[in-house]
Amino acid sequence: MLQKLGFLPGFNKQVTETGAEGQWFDGDNVRFRYGTPEKIGGWTQLGDDKLTGAARAIHHWDDNAGIKYAAIGTNRILYVYSGGVYYDIHPIRTTLTGAKFSSSSSSTTVTVTCTGSHGLAENDIVMFDSVTGVPAGSTYSNATFEDQKFMVTAIPTTTTFEITMATQESGTPLTTSDGNSTSVLCYYTVGPAQQLGGYGWGTGLFGGTALGAATTTLASGINDAVTDIPLANSAAFPSSGEIRIGTEDISFTSNDTATNILSGGAREVNGTTKASHSGGDTVTNISEYVAWGDPSSADFTIDPGLWILDNYGTKLIALIYNGACFEWDAAAAGAVSTRATILANAPTKSRHVLVSTPDRHLVFFGTETTVGTDSTQDDMFIRFSSQESIDQTDSYTVKANNTAGTQRLADGSKIMGAIKGRDAIYVWTDTALFLMKFVGQPFTFSFEQIGTNCGLMGKNACIEVDGTAYWMSENGFFAYDGQLKSLPCLVEDHVYDDLNSTSRDLVNAGLNNLFGEINWFYCTAASDAINRVVTYNYLDSTTKRPIWTTGTLPRAAWQDSAVFDRPHATYYNPSDNASYDVTGNTDGSTIYYNQETGTDQINAGGAVTAVIGTITSGDFDITQRRASTGQVVGMPDLRGDGEFIMRISRFIPDFISQTGNTQVSFTTRNYPNSTPTTTNFSINSTTTKKDTRLRARSIALKVANTTSNEDWKLGTFRLDIAPGGRR
Repeated sequence: MLQKLGFLPGFNKQVTETGAEGQWFDGDNVRFRYGTPEKIGGWTQLGDDKLTGAARAIHHWDDNAGIKYAAIGTNRILYVYSGGVYYDIHPIRTTLTGAKFSSSSSSTTVTVTCTGSHGLAENDIVMFDSVTGVPAGSTYSNATFEDQKFMVTAIPTTTTFEITMATQESGTPLTTSDGNSTSVLCYYTVGPAQQLGGYGWGTGLFGGTALGAATTTLASGINDAVTDIPLANSAAFPSSGEIRIGTEDISFTSNDTATNILSGGAREVNGTTKASHSGGDTVTNISEYVAWGDPSSADFTIDPGLWILDNYGTKLIALIYNGACFEWDAAAAGAVSTRATILANAPTKSRHVLVSTPDRHLVFFGTETTVGTDSTQDDMFIRFSSQESIDQTDSYTVKANNTAGTQRLADGSKIMGAIKGRDAIYVWTDTALFLMKFVGQPFTFSFEQIGTNCGLMGKNACIEVDGTAYWMSENGFFAYDGQLKSLPCLVEDHVYDDLNSTSRDLVNAGLNNLFGEINWFYCTAASDAINRVVTYNYLDSTTKRPIWTTGTLPRAAWQDSAVFDRPHATYYNPSDNASYDVTGNTDGSTIYYNQETGTDQINAGGAVTAVIGTITSGDFDITQRRASTGQVVGMPDLRGDGEFIMRISRFIPDFISQTGNTQVSFTTRNYPNSTPTTTNFSINSTTTKKDTRLRARSIALKVANTTSNEDWKLGTFRLDIAPGGRR
């Protein structure tokens, strides 16, 4: 007799396929709407270009004329997207003049010689300007370098760096004696594409090692007495700690990134012997040194290159994570041909920033106790500007006649992130949640701790929607709607057991309000790049039946529809260096996508890739119904005990909507550990039924598409099932 197939919405991966009877067990690229599974929408590439590096921040806003902008921050370059075009607005750290080029026959390497210390590091971005004097005999010309961006591939000395050209030198090699001269625009360093680190005893090598080791070179030689250490670039070094030069360890208490000088320390620490060192010698950060036989006292990580983006009216506010803050005004004349500039008088090193609305204070988190002195950075310290003032001399100076102020949080070791809510700012540390509410003078903001043991996984692992905050913690998913709640999750072990916890700062939450979904994108244990997603349906979920799905959608950043009519997201491919604007790029590339459009993935040039949507049920069977209660023995139940063999003679498909073909599979087995047998059918909109000859104690259903231009929304399937005995 015919039996309807019905399964509870959402995946249940906390049990086995047998335990998930009457439920969906697994899938990819699917969602639930009104309890029914369907394939997710497709996506199309925005613009024709691939961006340099890993884009991990998106922010949308518009100017007074209604022109829409998207700021996209990669670990190398800050872009603005508008009208289908990408514009490089990255701030310039310094401009070097009088540089010269040299090359070698049959080589793609060009060496750039500067008149003084350049302060660059490998993978930094440079642009050349005012290029003159490249001789005609070379493969290269003035135009080869003029207004072109290159990635720094090596740092031979403090005054030279190397770039890699697109073609080899096949003409007369360039020499510095040719009189070539140019200006070098040095981009601000953001950071690496990945987050790396380790933990515990054994992270040190025999004889001791340096953890989280950033490196640079000495800008000039030093004798064995000086304690002011001049570096080529100190941006990647902490505000205090220790360095190693040769075999000597040196401590420092201040890092002036403006002058690249470490100071206030001592020589020959960790039992080493002081010595003189030459300019160009390698300098390594050993601030978390582990000697032989000593355990590491804490985990260490090399922070990834991240941006925090917001807007103050028409102005973009852009903070380099654990770095400086910049502004860029979309309303300025010729804005897209200008660059972001340092935000005057603001803190120079912070972990996070946002614009408090509607009161319009600029709030810095994990920032400096003394504005402009990065050595005073306190990871638990908050500083906010005076109202309607973000770049004036006294914007951040606490006075009786302004609303500027500060606050240090008490629970935790560092502020992880913050987001704006309906009537408060949510601030997370690594252990707790605080509410920051605007209350006006004299206190400006109030601070209330409303939860502990619920810290934030990474700075972007939180979202707010309709007055409720949702976030991913180290120990589960949480929500706060006036009460702190732990979200029940039927895929929790699946996610956390395969989570790359070192890459916690790469976890990002993305709201998709078109479908009532919150996505958390994360790295699995075997990956340093985002490659998985877990999704919570906040609209249809109940306490008794939370609706969760998992999948392989890799999105490094996500921005919901509001300014634009569809969500936007970024995909980072560390293996593809074909960015459109940087020669010699070795840091991967990013594609910017418009989500939830069409059925497929469409890239530049119209290249189409099928989006494969699949969903698989748990195993179901029939039960032995009791004649003593008036039941027929062996009647199909689909919530059974597996006592009887099932005979399935046909199935009748039913789709709410269907485009193209859909593959329907039945996987049968007699015992949970038996070798399964799979039978496949191709279904289209005209298929009325399929005859089968299936026999098993249990069966699982799978629905999928396999090619492009296919879409489906499942209805109610029916199976013709009869008992077939006990064996």
